[in-house]
Amino acid sequence: MRLFDPCHLPASTDPDVGPGLRSEYIRNETRRQFFGKMARGLGSAAFAALLGDGLLGSIARADEAKSVPADWRLPNFAPKAKRAIYLCMAGAPSQLDMWDYKPGLAARFNQDLPNSVRGDQLLTGMTAGQARFPLAPSIYKFAPYGQSGTCVSELLPHTGKVVDDLAVVKSVWTEAINHDPAITYLLTGNIVAGKPSIGSWVAYGLGRMNENLPTFVVLTSKYYGNAQALFSRLWGSGFMPASYSGVEFRSVGDPVLYLRDPAGLDRETRRAMLDGVEKLNQMTYEEVGDPATHARIEQYEMAFRMQSSVPELMDLSKESTETLELYGPEVRVPGTFTYNCLLARRMAERGVRFVQIFLRGWDQHDNLPKELVPQCKAIDQGCYALITDLKRRGLLDDTLVIWGGEFGRTVYCQGELTARNYGRDHHPKCYTMWLAGGGLKPGIVYGETDDFGYNIVKNPVHIRDLNATILHQLGIDHEKLTYSFQGLDQKLTGVIPANVVTGLLA
Repeated sequence: MRLFDPCHLPASTDPDVGPGLRSEYIRNETRRQFFGKMARGLGSAAFAALLGDGLLGSIARADEAKSVPADWRLPNFAPKAKRAIYLCMAGAPSQLDMWDYKPGLAARFNQDLPNSVRGDQLLTGMTAGQARFPLAPSIYKFAPYGQSGTCVSELLPHTGKVVDDLAVVKSVWTEAINHDPAITYLLTGNIVAGKPSIGSWVAYGLGRMNENLPTFVVLTSKYYGNAQALFSRLWGSGFMPASYSGVEFRSVGDPVLYLRDPAGLDRETRRAMLDGVEKLNQMTYEEVGDPATHARIEQYEMAFRMQSSVPELMDLSKESTETLELYGPEVRVPGTFTYNCLLARRMAERGVRFVQIFLRGWDQHDNLPKELVPQCKAIDQGCYALITDLKRRGLLDDTLVIWGGEFGRTVYCQGELTARNYGRDHHPKCYTMWLAGGGLKPGIVYGETDDFGYNIVKNPVHIRDLNATILHQLGIDHEKLTYSFQGLDQKLTGVIPANVVTGLLA
């Protein structure tokens, strides 16, 4: 969405003000700063951010709304979801061993994948030189679950119990075939690094629901085996102000670095120091008009409030025995995926807009049975418990949960194939993700792949379409959510057309 952009005002007629003087610096101004400078100091929008959700904040926001044309306000339409929890499986979970059941492959064990099926699709350097492409049927049993009868692997017995709450999408695809560009593409809408992440776009478009916690929080989970690196740019704000970046909570030590006051510094002294810093920043803003000044003021204020809110958030001692048993024994181990799922539910209750949980290690090129079992065990009960917990608290209806990785895995074996052991290479042309809550149809399977699980034959969903759908459920038209940078109206979904997947909507 185009927030008010002074670049689109008529060019100045003042002979002393050339177009160059109003270019990049003015382009980078936020709507908040623009109205603040044109109206009264920090402006009503800045006061709204600092005054929180109380009466004064409401008055400030109402005052701001009078100044902003209706076409520029978010959300664009009534949202189905207020918040989102993204369970990001960094790597490529094997859809053929977890979700995309292909019983006919058992009779084709070790046969070559037909050339007519493989076609001219791009292969990685790890398998492009193989003399054969032997089919590797999954060794795991599948069974129908729930009233929907959706088939789920024996690797996910807990997740199967909530399948009637899930929309399982078997036809996701991407162009990227290697990990780093693929996960960058999935989470920022672009293979090239440096663009804002989806959580940052949501924070930019919708703002805070809670003045005491960040809008966008990131949790990284303990993983098993080898794993690709994670970079902060996957939850960074790119060319947007840093205040829209995800805040990473650590699993060891203080959740956020430097959250505690140094020894000998009491809260009153800390508050007085911040008040002084705020005055200096305000003087800087009035003199220079730097857009980053407001972000700096807000970040100092948020850090001060987090000193009280974060310890309370991380304290699980008041959770009931029933809830802890729902999540299972790993919920008591900080840093596990299950522990992070419970934290995500607590954040959803407290108004965190976007939570992203990463679990690395989904990269089974060989010895898949040995490596996939602990990976699935790490997520199975956590996913089940999160969906169940949100639902019983009345939060699932307006919380969108997304699960998936950056691409899928091949039906053919990489390397040596035996009856009980195989590996799978990267496969971007079809894979499975699931979504739940947030106004989506529950208990459905969307999209189909061919008998080999290699090509999509019905209802393809590109990752751009997935991101458009996520924004749509949050009340955002992906075509209207834009940020002016380098002379372009940048969007999460980019310049290639993307479509909301209406078949997923309730």
